[in-house]
Formats: sequence, C-alpha cells, structure tokens
Amino acid sequence: MPNSLLSPARLGSLELPNRVVMAPMTRSMAGEGLVPTEATALYYARRAAAGLILTEATIIRPDGQGYPDTPGIYTPEQVRGWQAVTKAVHDAGGRIFLQLWHVGRVSHPHFLNGDLPVAPSAVALSGRVSRTDDLQYGTPRALTSDEVSRLVEDFATATRNAREAGFDGVEIHGANGYLIDQFLHQQTNLRDDEWGGSPENMARFAVSVVDAVTAAWEPGRVGIRLSPGGYFNIEGDPKDAAVFEYLLARLDERDLAYVHTGIFDDSMTFEELGGATATEFLRSHYKGTLIACGSYTPETAAAALANEKFDLVAIGRPFIANPDLIDHIRSSADLVPYDAAMLTTLE
Repeated sequence: MPNSLLSPARLGSLELPNRVVMAPMTRSMAGEGLVPTEATALYYARRAAAGLILTEATIIRPDGQGYPDTPGIYTPEQVRGWQAVTKAVHDAGGRIFLQLWHVGRVSHPHFLNGDLPVAPSAVALSGRVSRTDDLQYGTPRALTSDEVSRLVEDFATATRNAREAGFDGVEIHGANGYLIDQFLHQQTNLRDDEWGGSPENMARFAVSVVDAVTAAWEPGRVGIRLSPGGYFNIEGDPKDAAVFEYLLARLDERDLAYVHTGIFDDSMTFEELGGATATEFLRSHYKGTLIACGSYTPETAAAALANEKFDLVAIGRPFIANPDLIDHIRSSADLVPYDAAMLTTLE
C-alpha cells in the first residue's frame, strides 16, 4: 500500500497524523431532544485514529431538521451531549470537527411542528422523505431577506456552541442540495433581491455564513463542504458554474482550513461543469487545501493523492465497517466489507 495516505498534513492550525478523514455520515440515532448519546461518543472514539473526524450533519436550529433523530447543536443539553463525544475522541488521541447543517427545503412539516420548510425560493421538491415510510416532500416557504440574515447569525451561534462543546473546528455544510446549496443553484434560487439573481448575490449567503463563522472562530478552524454539480436534492444548470467560480474566488481570500467535495461518487462528471468531476472543478478554481470524497477506497485515494489531485480524502462506509481503518491501511490488511445491516447500530 502506498504510504501517501499515512503522511502527516497540516489543516489550518491543526497537525494531522495522516490524510484520511472520516466522512460525515447521517446515522439518525440521537437521543431524546436530539442529544448525542453515550453510544455516539463510543462510536466516534473508536475511529479516533483518523487524521480528522467529521461528525454527522448536525442541525443549527429546530427548523433545520429533515430526517429522524439527527443531533442538534442549539440547546444546552445538546452541547453537553457533544462534550462527552469530544472528550472521548480527544482521550483516544483524535481530532474532530462538527458539521453545521440546515436542510432548507429537504424537510417536511412532520419535523417542524406543522410549519412549512424554509428555502431561498418556493420551489417544490418531489419524492419520499428519506428514512420515513410514507412522507412526501412538498413546496417550502421562501425566506424573507431579514430571515436570511438571521440564519447567518444562527450559523455563528452554532459555531460558538461547537467551541463550547470542545470541538477542534467546524465544517459548514454547503453541499448535497441542502439550504446553503439551494442558494447556489439556479433551480432553487429564483430570488431577485440581494440573495439572488447574479453569481455574486447567489453566493452572498454562503460567503456571509463563512464570514460569520470565521468571526466566531478563527478561519483555520473552519471548513466548508460544496457540491458544484447538481445531483442530489437539486438539478444542475449551465449557469451554476459561474456561481461556484465566484464563490471559490471569495473563499480563496479567506484562508479557511479546507474545502471539501460533497458527493457520493466522485467519478461522476457534470456537463454544467464542463465535463469535470466535482473535485476536478473545485481543484481548478480553489488554491487552498482540498478534501475529496465520494466512494474512494484506500487504494484509489492513495493513487489520487500521489498524483496531487487533492490533499486529503474523506472515507465513509469503510469506516463504518472498519473502525480500525487506519490500522488496516498501515498493514495492508483486507477490509471488512460494508453491509447496510451495519447501519442498525452504532458500533
């Protein structure tokens, strides 16, 4: 096994022992009040040998929920629950960032006390609500300009809560068709105010969130996940590339810890990105540290790292099947195959 995965890396103000990141994976196993449990702490601590752990997506306020039993970071009880997680990871020698999340239109009144989900524009999402039996998505309510500004501040508040909880940093979830991503794509942002209508305005929410979060914590403790190609909960458009080009230029000015590809399969190419993969597009427009993600194996990731296609790699399902993934990579041992049945418990 090539050792490129096991070489140390600097990420913002952190020194990482290797270049393998545990990808964020929604597990829907939070306890009452959407509080992380003791099992959550043990689950992450078992994977502390990763260069960096990115937590499951964590909602910044109550109307950010779109899946059952996903944890939050907006109540004192949730903060205390996460404190137990960060202590367990740090005691095991690890480093851990909290992923900050608002799903926007990817929700249902079932999770919101009967209220409609909020989004940049009232553009319907079709299909069944994930991890439910029969709920169907619908049409969200468009946010007012003042409400958008309030959301920016709520991301900053969530960041301060993450610091209190003992995290090493935060990742802004700007990918996968959720709220920030909805502002960045033509299909879901039909606004004609300061939050839409041009690349600069469409990127304004993402840039404002980054600025608010880095004001609450130093830029080297902040990353962002992006999906420049539309593939999940959203449709791509040829004009999307200009929005992301503008956004990435602004991020280059801000000395963040990293940008992280948000995609399930990084071999996918996108016509709206000139036939590039998501990571290729990000690499061509962003000069800082890049974390790739999307069905990489240790072998394919090591080869891509050796060819300088990105700087670190986030790996998901193999980490569920192999809590000791780093040891397997070091010894070139065969991995335990992932099986969907493994999702029924936090092991």
